[in-house]
Amino acid sequence: MILQMTRAVQGGLRQERKLDIIANHLANSDTNGFKGDILAFDDMFKANLVTDHSQGDLKVTDNKLDLAINGNGFFKVQTQLGIQYTRDGNLTVDQNGTLVTQNGDPVLGNNAPIVIQGTEIHISQAGEVIVDGDAIGNLDVVTFEDLTRLKKTDKSMFRYEGDAGADEQIPQNVSVEQGSLEKPNISTTIEMVEMIQTHRMYEAYQKMIMTFDEIDSKAILELGRP
Repeated sequence: MILQMTRAVQGGLRQERKLDIIANHLANSDTNGFKGDILAFDDMFKANLVTDHSQGDLKVTDNKLDLAINGNGFFKVQTQLGIQYTRDGNLTVDQNGTLVTQNGDPVLGNNAPIVIQGTEIHISQAGEVIVDGDAIGNLDVVTFEDLTRLKKTDKSMFRYEGDAGADEQIPQNVSVEQGSLEKPNISTTIEMVEMIQTHRMYEAYQKMIMTFDEIDSKAILELGRP
């Protein structure tokens, strides 16, 4: 009975964890470049959170400072916590002319902030930044062989656990699309269906726990009788 109770409790906790993931997905259904998470289990049935790095659909905005990566890769960003990586290309120019994220973090090109002094901005599919007809640098678009080392620090921001400088790679068959943004790689419809199914499973495990608890209570009462 103890084994059955343990399995029911573990099952309920897994469903509760899945509900948390689904809630986070739904909360970020409009977050540019957001990547969904998958609950995976190892040989010991320990739950591990794995990020799904598949590409989301691209949406056209016609904003010259909106950039989307078509293919594998991440923009390189200088944050207060060090170098981080993102696929959210909703960029802007700060008061100093620096190309930054919406959080004000500089986006890097040739491992340095990109300073834009001009009005006509064109960014080629190769990531070359051209201002008023003059090329001023190339966006740093990088990837890694082991994407599991990328850990979320914010909705669409990642830090790399390891020697990023040594492990960064130049992705192949990748283009930077100016005037577009990447949508989240999750489906609201699928998430809603998953939420209903997971909630039903959670309730089923809760009923199992209550049933086992009642059986144990009755057994204890029977043992206590003369």
